Amino acid sequence: MDKKILILGITLALSPLAALAQGTVNDLERDMGARISIEVDKKISKGFHAGIEAEARISDNFGNFGRYQAGAGLTYKVNPWLKVGGGYLFIEKRNTSYEWKQRHRIYGDVMGTVRSGDWQFSLKERLQLTHREVGNEFQNNPNSLTLKSRLKVSYKGISKAITPYVFAEARNVFNDPACKASWNGSEYSDYEFLGYSDAYFNRARGCIGLEWKMDKHNSFDFFLLGDYCYDKEIDTNAEGTKLKSLTYDQALNFNLGIGYKFSF
Repeated sequence: MDKKILILGITLALSPLAALAQGTVNDLERDMGARISIEVDKKISKGFHAGIEAEARISDNFGNFGRYQAGAGLTYKVNPWLKVGGGYLFIEKRNTSYEWKQRHRIYGDVMGTVRSGDWQFSLKERLQLTHREVGNEFQNNPNSLTLKSRLKVSYKGISKAITPYVFAEARNVFNDPACKASWNGSEYSDYEFLGYSDAYFNRARGCIGLEWKMDKHNSFDFFLLGDYCYDKEIDTNAEGTKLKSLTYDQALNFNLGIGYKFSF
């Protein structure tokens, strides 16, 4: 068992070096921001709920708004431990050139929950497809498919109103642009676009929070979220015949958050 753990650790440690064979890993960037959200949840029938939500995100060390989103969704509680759902999000996000770009996202959720005394454990899987306009389809996929996996632990032993929690989340992208090229020390040659077939892990999150249920209809969520991102950036000419650069951006962001939810 110790040997297997050692091999796994070496593999994870060398994964950035594998990326260097095809590109450059940029230095880690850091940022502080905030998230503010509001949600309305309507019970339609037993186990069946509809909801709408809106969120604003502040970035650049609390200096600018970086993203707005709004959407609607449905959830159905199949039994006491299994819930499924799906929905749509409209997203407006500011890119690195400070231009606002629109995205459309559809998603499907499956969540399992297990309770043990005052503790609650849940695993949520979200498969999401995000459409966006891209100027060069050799650099970005206009329809990105990702999977988010979240493990959450909550404690309900303090009071009926207060529930502290922690969660960890991983995200994998399944269809980024793939390519091959030769590097001669100063530039790439023999570039070939291989389609949207590159799959890799590109985000890890950790969060600590507190849910406060004021009464039957009103509740608040306060949290601190740490977000590590690892994204591939490809720069090619418009014809897709020359690779100019291939880099991997790293970012570590911390966000203070507050959310309000009205249920009826």
